[in-house]
Amino acid sequence: MAVTLHTTHGDLKLELHCDHAPKAAENFLALCGSGYYDNNLFHRNIRGFMLQTGDPTGTGKKGNSIWGKKFEDEIVDSLKHNTRGVVSMANNGPNTNASQFFITYGKQAHLDMKYTVFGKVIDGMDTLDEIEKVPVDERTYRPLNEVKIETVTIHANPIADQANQ
Repeated sequence: MAVTLHTTHGDLKLELHCDHAPKAAENFLALCGSGYYDNNLFHRNIRGFMLQTGDPTGTGKKGNSIWGKKFEDEIVDSLKHNTRGVVSMANNGPNTNASQFFITYGKQAHLDMKYTVFGKVIDGMDTLDEIEKVPVDERTYRPLNEVKIETVTIHANPIADQANQ
């Protein structure tokens, strides 16, 4: 239920909510395991708001789920965007989750009940701090210097473990 995103600015260790967002967690873990997120750019970095990645083209307009189509939201009342380091699926409307995800830089209550929360940063807040400081294009919020996920380490994958039993 944990992965580490090894970024150009340091490591971000994430704990996943496999029990509350099983489809999002399964999709994320499978994409991590396949190398899909390796070398993905953080294409959107809005100080005080969030950091977004998950599109291998780096444009922020693409990305696929493991099912080859969009999948439904998993909105859970108890999972809120109530602190720094919340990890959620990015979407462009209800039930349009694919591969893109974001990490909050602070409390974002206006995102609650609209985006699937599937994890949280449990180590690497210093890395998150460093990435938040990266200068961006003020029009697009794209980092002026490349910030990316280099590789991903999966520490525990209960979905794969269950499938192998």
